[in-house]
Amino acid sequence: MDEILKKVEKYNYWQKQPIKTGFFREYYLLKIKKYTQNSLVKVLLGQRRTGKSYVLRQLIDTLIKQGINPKNTFYFNKELIEFDDVKNHKQLFDLIALYKKKLNVKGKVYLFLDEIQEIKQWEKTVNSLSQNHKEEYEIFITGSNSKMLSSELATHLSGRYVAFEIFPFSFKEFISSRNLPKNKESFLTYMKTGGLPELLNLSDEETKIHYISSLKDTVMLRDIVDRYNIKDVQLLDDTFKFIIDNIGSLFSINAIVNYLESHKIKTNHETISNYVRHLTQAFLTHCVERYDIKGKEIFSTGKKYYLNDLAFKNYLSSDFNYGLGKQLENIIYLHYKRLGYSIHIGSILGEEVDFVLEKEGIKKYIQVAYLLLNKKTVDREFRSLEKINDSFEKTVISLDDTPLGNKNGINHICAWELE
Repeated sequence: MDEILKKVEKYNYWQKQPIKTGFFREYYLLKIKKYTQNSLVKVLLGQRRTGKSYVLRQLIDTLIKQGINPKNTFYFNKELIEFDDVKNHKQLFDLIALYKKKLNVKGKVYLFLDEIQEIKQWEKTVNSLSQNHKEEYEIFITGSNSKMLSSELATHLSGRYVAFEIFPFSFKEFISSRNLPKNKESFLTYMKTGGLPELLNLSDEETKIHYISSLKDTVMLRDIVDRYNIKDVQLLDDTFKFIIDNIGSLFSINAIVNYLESHKIKTNHETISNYVRHLTQAFLTHCVERYDIKGKEIFSTGKKYYLNDLAFKNYLSSDFNYGLGKQLENIIYLHYKRLGYSIHIGSILGEEVDFVLEKEGIKKYIQVAYLLLNKKTVDREFRSLEKINDSFEKTVISLDDTPLGNKNGINHICAWELE
């Protein structure tokens, strides 16, 4: 364990060495700060490579700048191969105890445990330390599989944690990190690039394609194949490709099965249903159910799926220009998901409303259009919202050069002005 602690020291800041923080994710830092200085476990969830580790380091940097002794912060990243020997909760507990003893740590300890789902029964150590009344700990953890974490959190940390989903860069973060102006051109660049932080540091297209392909393989292998003992990896990949090619389109599990079987790939409803659920649990995709606005009921059939980042479509699909309206829809979905809205696909009197948003009892209705080219298009895109007779906010969002203003109580916004 002494040798492991020496390796841990290399990734900590106990000697007051500078911290590599990257672009500060102020939105998340402010959200998390509201829940600090208590025994609640702070859980950062999200797909691999969306910046969870950077957010942890930014939190450490903030604490140290506020006067916390660097030796009272402990950062441990289970994703690093150097820590393969730390396999279970007992070894993690012993490592933390050794750290406190060797560094003679006094007072409150801030623990930052990265990709914690890789440690067996991790929740036992986290629960024990967070509820320790003799020694004060504040714990921040990250994980890349929602099912793994949610089931264990609910079981062992019931009511004693708060979760934050970390997404790739928003448009605002994208332009801020690259010093770009807030305009249509920058937004189209964002659509073509995506918001994965590391991707923005890569220059040529071939490197970007390789990076996204490797990331997709890593997420699938580590967070799906290994975890659920998947036998047919190619079938899982084919399922993901179907979703990539059909983002924002209404379809059922049977539609995927029928498509695969039409290409001589044998499968069944149960298998594809499991694969689709695993892709969502690994944060590669998001599933959105349909909602009857008038009847206020969830439809049992047909759902839409969106990607956690458009880079998976832009660099794993052959044609960026195909389905630009759906790609815009994907970005708008992520924008509101990032803000914490509950999101459904709306249906009213035979018309579809792209998004019904709800948060804290307040609803919003959103229609997404690529371009409002003429009066016929304007009438079509506004029509479904005009059928909703409540007083909640209604908005049409598009890539037109200038906003059209207000029409019958419905606002029109250019996509790049949304933030």
